[in-house]
Amino acid sequence: MGDNILPKGGSNGISRRGFLGRTGSIIGTVALAGHLTPAAAAATAGAAANPIADGARVPALIIGTGYGGSVAALRLAQAGVDVQMVEMGMNWDTPGPDGKIFPKVTSPDYRSFWLRTRTKAPLSNFLGFPIDKDVPKYTGILDAEDFAGITVYQGRGVGGGSLVNGGMAVTPKRANFAAVLPSVDADEMYDTYYPRANAGLGVGMVDPAWFDTADCYQFSRVGRKHAQRSGFAWTFVPDVYDWDYMKKEAAGTATRSALAGEILYGNNHGKKSLVQTYLAQARATGRVTISPLHKVTTVSPATGGGYTVAIDQINTTGDTVATKTVTADRVFFAAGSVGTAKLLVKLKATGALPNLNGEVGKGWGENGNVMCGRANHMWDPTGKLQSTIPCSGIDNWDAGGAFAEVAPLPTGIETYASFYLSITKNPNRAEFTWNAATGRADLSWQTAWKQPSISMAKTIFDKINSKEGTIYRTDLFGGNKIWNDTLTYHPLGGAVLDRATDNYGRLHGYTGLYVIDGALIPGNASVNPFVTITALAERNIEKIIATDLP
Repeated sequence: MGDNILPKGGSNGISRRGFLGRTGSIIGTVALAGHLTPAAAAATAGAAANPIADGARVPALIIGTGYGGSVAALRLAQAGVDVQMVEMGMNWDTPGPDGKIFPKVTSPDYRSFWLRTRTKAPLSNFLGFPIDKDVPKYTGILDAEDFAGITVYQGRGVGGGSLVNGGMAVTPKRANFAAVLPSVDADEMYDTYYPRANAGLGVGMVDPAWFDTADCYQFSRVGRKHAQRSGFAWTFVPDVYDWDYMKKEAAGTATRSALAGEILYGNNHGKKSLVQTYLAQARATGRVTISPLHKVTTVSPATGGGYTVAIDQINTTGDTVATKTVTADRVFFAAGSVGTAKLLVKLKATGALPNLNGEVGKGWGENGNVMCGRANHMWDPTGKLQSTIPCSGIDNWDAGGAFAEVAPLPTGIETYASFYLSITKNPNRAEFTWNAATGRADLSWQTAWKQPSISMAKTIFDKINSKEGTIYRTDLFGGNKIWNDTLTYHPLGGAVLDRATDNYGRLHGYTGLYVIDGALIPGNASVNPFVTITALAERNIEKIIATDLP
């Protein structure tokens, strides 16, 4: 008898042995994927045709090509400034051996992870089986960067985090904004800069009528039913996916992308990353040059003004193939919260920029991210076909300190599972410091600091489980864990606005140095943060152009 049922919430009359057998294809796919090698890829894959030259002098150098850097590049170029952008990751424009640029979530290969020899998927287990596999070392698209108490997931490549996120383009509730960016005028953000950011990013909303009938959003409709039955506010959330394209995917008239399990390691078709939006506009000005596979190692004042910037050019296995020194009149730090904070604490500690203030490295948070799954009853299947683009959330922020994204689990089989990424009001903040002995920046985050996030997320899911008579899944993160409390997708802070910088991102102590990315936001955005990062960058660069440029 025990062999003929699934754990609670998973029975549909097939045996556990049979169910596991049906999952063999997905597990096998993941296992085999590690053997796909980049032999056909040239050593210069993903590099620029004309990268920045050694000895160059540039008016503006932007370190990073994510949201803040892309906004800065476009607006500076429109103002007549020639811009050089350097990006540590690749330019993702060349198909792999399978004819696609990006692989599926269920088939990670050499393209998937940044300079790792083994994958490190956020969902590490499926039905109790570990799914991570060995892969060749490569400058892949997703960096799972390990610190003592947390793994930070970050996009690597031209377009930064926009390449790998779910595209949920959420503007915080106005009532919550003062807690997000206390030194910023909410009126100007909501009247001017949030609308500007949403327009620039191409934000749109799923068609509610189509949503109600689409097979690929059955998982989200189950999430809605359970949330509402327990008295929680459920809401559609905007996204940067091309919703007309997704309708065509569902109708079978376009190549599947969101409906083919593509998101975490890039999306081949319908998603509007920065490559299609801000960066495309920036390049069209003729004033913006991007150098991929270039990593800034130091920035220091140059004799005669401006800044001397040392850069390592790397190949696709991470080896340095050239070192360059350029001079920039202005430098914009846009390497993401972690990249910018690590670089700044290094520059202060090593004496390259000793006048940076004591706030550099501080105020870092993980946006209260925790993940969990719930096992539903057989009468609540979540669907074999699941769009990788989430489009709804459960809002218990005011009462319980949690906003939960109803997330997909795109395995290609029926799992009867509801899966969630929660953003919570976690008060804990960490600090980056320079470790001279190891030559790297350390982060003071402790895994135990996730406990407030778990407690806040439980205000939603304990109540739903009680109402529905369901339980948490314990087979998704290894070790019978209910909560994935060792990760973040949303790193924020490390060079906080109006602390490490002035109220527009100018670094204290140095004229012509700016922070313009998520490092400015002190640890929590109350929702998915990229629209706020974009809007803040729009605000700041407008001020900088008006007041700082000759």
